[in-house]
Amino acid sequence: MTISTLLMSNSRVPYHELASKLGLSINAVHKRIRAMVDSGVIRAFTARPSLVSLNAISVWVYGRSEAAHPGEVHLRLHKNDSTYWVAGSGGGYIYVGGYLEDISQLGSYVAFVKREAEMDEPMVGIIPSATMRLPHETLQPIDYQILASLHHDSRKPVTDVATEVRASTKTVHRRLERMIEKGLVDFGIDWYPDASNDIVSLCHIDVAEKASRAEVLAALKQRYSQNILLWVMFSNLPNLLTLFLWTNSMRQMDELREGISKAKGVGSVVLNVLQIGYMFDTWRDEFGSSASEEAATASQ
Repeated sequence: MTISTLLMSNSRVPYHELASKLGLSINAVHKRIRAMVDSGVIRAFTARPSLVSLNAISVWVYGRSEAAHPGEVHLRLHKNDSTYWVAGSGGGYIYVGGYLEDISQLGSYVAFVKREAEMDEPMVGIIPSATMRLPHETLQPIDYQILASLHHDSRKPVTDVATEVRASTKTVHRRLERMIEKGLVDFGIDWYPDASNDIVSLCHIDVAEKASRAEVLAALKQRYSQNILLWVMFSNLPNLLTLFLWTNSMRQMDELREGISKAKGVGSVVLNVLQIGYMFDTWRDEFGSSASEEAATASQ
């Protein structure tokens, strides 16, 4: 699972760097990644314009669904091209991730999720951007062409990308370096942990009054570094900390929940085991493709 976490941060990271970070041989890393691809845990290595480059935001809407046919809810939520992630967990809980072009779309998107997921009392969390884009730091037509080439195969060699976009290898390399340096691109993976035999759960921690959320997270990461895959902190829910946890058994999961609940600064803990998830292309992906097509047309 550690390999998955690293690839979610940068799916173009070379095998030798992964091997160095993990203390494994390059061949061992390659085999483990291939095994995850073959099993369906990793279904694509992706490249997309970053939310920073688009001045967009990411939100979660989640809660208990009263849908009579919960297995079909993701199909209804996919009708909105802002929905990028839908996951179901125990107790009828459904998590929905959305990319919004502007905060003004939040109300209408939440209303959509409430209706289609039959979710009466959803929680709404806004994920803050890691940084802000400078006005002059924008993606250019050639950048969109490059991203379209890498869209579902971000590990594609630069030489192949150069051939597809009809540019020199040096130009493609330079454009990629600039996009990475300026935070204009996200290289990730389409990740389906439910396809593995491991247990992945979402742990919602209500941080105790007067405790520091950042300090609580730092302490938990230090103590449970092997179990914490990812973490999410919402800008509009300052006392909530959400962790993606990995365990290899239900017993270990229960012990982990118990340990977290007793940690300093933790008020209460709710843990939901993820059962099934879906990931979708959104307007964010169409934006890259359409911009690339426009650029190609203009160059002819």
